[in-house]
Amino acid sequence: MSGRALLMWDEAVTRYDFGSSHPMDPVRLALTMGLVRAYGLEQRVDVVAAPAAGDSTLRLVHRQDYIDAVRAASADPAAADASYGLGTVDDPAFAGMHEASALIAGQSVAAAEAVWAGEASHAVNFTGGLHHAMPGGAAGFCVYNDAALAIARLLELGVERVAYVDVDVHHGDGVQAAFWEDPRVLTISLHEHPRMLFPGTGWPEETGADGPGEGSAVNLALPAGTGDEGWLRAFHAVVPELIADFRPQVLVTQHGADTHFEDPLAHLAVSLDAQREVQAACHSLAHEYVEGAKWVALGGGGYAVVDVVPRSWTHLVGIAGHAPIDPESVIPSSWRDEVFARTRQLGPGRMTDGRVVSWRSWDAGYDPADRLDQAVLAARRAAFPLRGLLA
Repeated sequence: MSGRALLMWDEAVTRYDFGSSHPMDPVRLALTMGLVRAYGLEQRVDVVAAPAAGDSTLRLVHRQDYIDAVRAASADPAAADASYGLGTVDDPAFAGMHEASALIAGQSVAAAEAVWAGEASHAVNFTGGLHHAMPGGAAGFCVYNDAALAIARLLELGVERVAYVDVDVHHGDGVQAAFWEDPRVLTISLHEHPRMLFPGTGWPEETGADGPGEGSAVNLALPAGTGDEGWLRAFHAVVPELIADFRPQVLVTQHGADTHFEDPLAHLAVSLDAQREVQAACHSLAHEYVEGAKWVALGGGGYAVVDVVPRSWTHLVGIAGHAPIDPESVIPSSWRDEVFARTRQLGPGRMTDGRVVSWRSWDAGYDPADRLDQAVLAARRAAFPLRGLLA
C-alpha cells in the first residue's frame, strides 16, 4: 500500500459549464486547483488525469437510454429531452455535456480503482461529488453520479463493504437511491432538513429497503441555521459509531462546501474551520477503521465560488496528502491575483474564517427540547437499532 495520495485533475473538467447565469460556476474548480498549486500541494500528492468513463462504466448506475439522451443533448442542446431532466433550469443542456460529465465520472472511478488496488491510500476528486443524478435522469446540477459510479465499480471489483458519508448541505439522494437495496453499502447523509431544501428527501425514516437493505441508509436532517457547534456535534454523534461498527473496506466521502454561512443556496451557518474539522475527522476515521486507510474524497456543492469553495477543498487536498495547511496562513498573493483576473473579485486573505471550533460530545448527554438534539435522536432512533446499535 502506497502512502501517497492521488489528486485527480484534468483541465477539461472546467467544461462542465451550465452557463454564465448558473450558480455552479466552473471557475470554482479552476480556482481550487490554482490554490492547490499556490500552496505547493502538487508536490505532496500525485496529480493524475484519468480517461472519461465509457458507457459500460456509466451503465453500472445509469440506464443506457439516459446515457443516449445525454449524448444527444450534448450534440444538440436545443433538442434536449426534459423528460430526462435535461434542458431544465437546474440542468441546462450545453455542448459537450456528455464528454465533460463522463470525464468527471472517470476521475472518481479511477480514484476508487487506485485506492482499492493499493496504488494510493487516499484519492481526492474535488470536481466530483455530483450526488443528485439518478439512474434515468439529471437532477440538481448533476448529470452523471460519479460518487455512485465509484462505489458501484468498487463492488464490481469485489469490495464487500463501502461506507459513503455525505456532508453536503443537500441530501445525497442519488447515491442513497442507487444502493437502497444493497447491504454492502452504508450511506450516511448529514444535510439541511428536507422540509426546507432541495431535494426534499433525506428524512430519518429513510433507512433502506425492507429486507437485507434495511438499515443501510442513515439520514440526519439538520434544522436551518445550524452552526459550527451543532454541525460538529451531529457529525460526531452519528458517523464515527456507524463507521466503527460497519468497518468498511473503503470509505467514500462527499464534501460539498455549501453548508457554509456564505453559501447563497442554503440555510446552514457552518464555517470553513468546521468544514476543515470534518475533513480531518473523515481522514482519521479512514485510518482508524479502514484497513489500509482506503479513502476516496469528493467535492460536491458549493456556490460561494471565490471565498469558500477553493479554500475548503484545498484544505481537503492538504489533509489527504498528509500536508495540512495552517488555517492562519496568509494565502499567496499569486492566487489572489488569479482570482481578480478571473472574476474581478478580491480573494480571501487567509485559510480560516477565524473560528475556534468545538462541540459537546453526545456521550455527555442531550437535551430533548433542543432542535439539534432532536434531529440527532431522530436519526439514531430510526437507523441505529436496525444495525444492532443502541439509539
